[in-house]
Amino acid sequence: MAKRAFLPSAPSMVLWVIALVIGILGILVHYVPVQGLSKYNYEMLLIGFVLLVVGTAYRKI
Repeated sequence: MAKRAFLPSAPSMVLWVIALVIGILGILVHYVPVQGLSKYNYEMLLIGFVLLVVGTAYRKI
């Protein structure tokens, strides 16, 4: 059985904007304390990055 080559693709615009907003929000609440969000700043940054990876790894997401 032949191996398929990994061909990354650009994520959709909607997914890219969502990941960007979550990532920027994660960075901002690290420096500006926001009650309820500041304790999740690293998780928000990680979620934004994972969304970009998933959008790049799979087509039509």
